[in-house]
Amino acid sequence: MSAITTKSISAASLALAMGAALSLAAAPATAQDRMADKEKCFGVALKGKNDCKAGAGTTCAGTSKVDYQGNAWSLVPKGSCEKTASPSSPTGHGQLAEFKEKKA
Repeated sequence: MSAITTKSISAASLALAMGAALSLAAAPATAQDRMADKEKCFGVALKGKNDCKAGAGTTCAGTSKVDYQGNAWSLVPKGSCEKTASPSSPTGHGQLAEFKEKKA
Protein backbone atom coordinates (compact mmCIF):
# COMPACT_ATOMS: atom_id res chain seq x y z
CA MET A 1 0.00 0.00 0.00
CA SER A 2 1.28 3.45 -0.74
CA ALA A 3 1.71 6.11 1.92
CA ILE A 4 -1.08 8.21 0.39
CA THR A 5 -3.61 5.38 0.59
CA THR A 6 -2.71 4.62 4.22
CA LYS A 7 -2.99 8.30 5.16
CA SER A 8 -6.36 8.58 3.38
CA ILE A 9 -7.72 5.53 5.20
CA SER A 10 -6.44 6.82 8.54
CA ALA A 11 -7.98 10.26 7.95
CA ALA A 12 -11.30 8.69 6.96
CA SER A 13 -11.25 6.43 10.03
CA LEU A 14 -10.50 9.39 12.27
CA ALA A 15 -13.32 11.45 10.75
CA LEU A 16 -15.75 8.56 11.20
CA ALA A 17 -14.71 8.04 14.82
CA MET A 18 -15.04 11.77 15.59
CA GLY A 19 -18.50 11.87 14.03
CA ALA A 20 -19.65 8.88 16.08
CA ALA A 21 -18.29 10.38 19.30
CA LEU A 22 -20.05 13.68 18.67
CA SER A 23 -23.33 11.91 17.94
CA LEU A 24 -23.13 9.94 21.19
CA ALA A 25 -22.30 13.06 23.18
CA ALA A 26 -25.42 14.81 21.85
CA ALA A 27 -27.81 11.92 22.58
CA PRO A 28 -28.18 12.45 26.36
CA ALA A 29 -29.04 16.13 25.86
CA THR A 30 -31.87 15.13 23.52
CA ALA A 31 -33.28 12.71 26.10
CA GLN A 32 -33.03 15.41 28.78
CA ASP A 33 -34.85 17.86 26.51
CA ARG A 34 -37.72 15.38 26.10
CA MET A 35 -37.90 14.89 29.88
CA ALA A 36 -37.95 18.67 30.43
CA ASP A 37 -41.33 18.74 28.71
CA LYS A 38 -42.81 16.12 31.10
CA GLU A 39 -43.92 16.04 34.73
CA LYS A 40 -44.78 13.30 37.21
CA CYS A 41 -48.53 13.08 37.67
CA PHE A 42 -49.94 11.04 40.56
CA GLY A 43 -53.33 9.36 40.40
CA VAL A 44 -53.78 9.16 36.63
CA ALA A 45 -52.25 5.77 35.78
CA LEU A 46 -54.38 2.73 35.14
CA LYS A 47 -53.65 -0.55 36.96
CA GLY A 48 -50.19 -1.82 36.00
CA LYS A 49 -49.53 1.13 33.66
CA ASN A 50 -47.69 3.55 35.99
CA ASP A 51 -44.22 4.79 35.14
CA CYS A 52 -42.90 4.40 38.67
CA LYS A 53 -43.59 4.62 42.45
CA ALA A 54 -46.51 2.55 43.57
CA GLY A 55 -46.19 2.36 47.32
CA ALA A 56 -44.50 0.09 49.79
CA GLY A 57 -43.65 -3.39 48.60
CA THR A 58 -43.64 -2.51 44.89
CA THR A 59 -40.65 -2.14 42.64
CA CYS A 60 -41.46 0.52 40.07
CA ALA A 61 -43.00 0.77 36.61
CA GLY A 62 -46.11 -1.31 36.00
CA THR A 63 -46.66 -2.15 39.66
CA SER A 64 -49.76 -0.09 40.52
CA LYS A 65 -52.46 -2.34 41.94
CA VAL A 66 -55.56 -0.29 41.03
CA ASP A 67 -56.62 2.38 38.54
CA TYR A 68 -55.85 5.96 39.63
CA GLN A 69 -53.68 4.89 42.58
CA GLY A 70 -52.70 8.00 44.56
CA ASN A 71 -49.07 7.02 45.12
CA ALA A 72 -48.35 5.87 41.55
CA TRP A 73 -47.33 8.32 38.85
CA SER A 74 -47.10 8.56 35.09
CA LEU A 75 -45.17 11.05 33.00
CA VAL A 76 -47.49 13.50 31.26
CA PRO A 77 -46.86 16.64 29.19
CA LYS A 78 -45.80 19.51 31.47
CA GLY A 79 -48.78 21.57 32.58
CA SER A 80 -51.40 18.90 31.89
CA CYS A 81 -51.34 16.92 35.16
CA GLU A 82 -53.76 19.01 37.17
CA LYS A 83 -56.12 19.10 34.18
CA THR A 84 -56.19 15.29 33.78
CA ALA A 85 -59.18 13.50 35.34
CA SER A 86 -58.53 11.33 38.40
CA PRO A 87 -61.65 9.95 40.11
CA SER A 88 -59.62 8.97 43.18
CA SER A 89 -58.12 12.43 43.76
CA PRO A 90 -59.66 14.85 46.26
CA THR A 91 -59.73 17.48 43.50
CA GLY A 92 -60.90 15.12 40.75
CA HIS A 93 -57.67 15.73 38.83
CA GLY A 94 -54.11 14.43 38.80
CA GLN A 95 -51.72 15.75 41.44
CA LEU A 96 -48.06 16.73 41.37
CA ALA A 97 -47.50 14.87 44.67
CA GLU A 98 -48.82 11.54 45.93
CA PHE A 99 -52.11 11.62 47.82
CA LYS A 100 -54.48 9.41 49.76
CA GLU A 101 -57.33 8.30 47.52
CA LYS A 102 -60.80 9.58 48.39
CA LYS A 103 -63.49 7.02 49.18
CA ALA A 104 -65.94 6.36 46.36
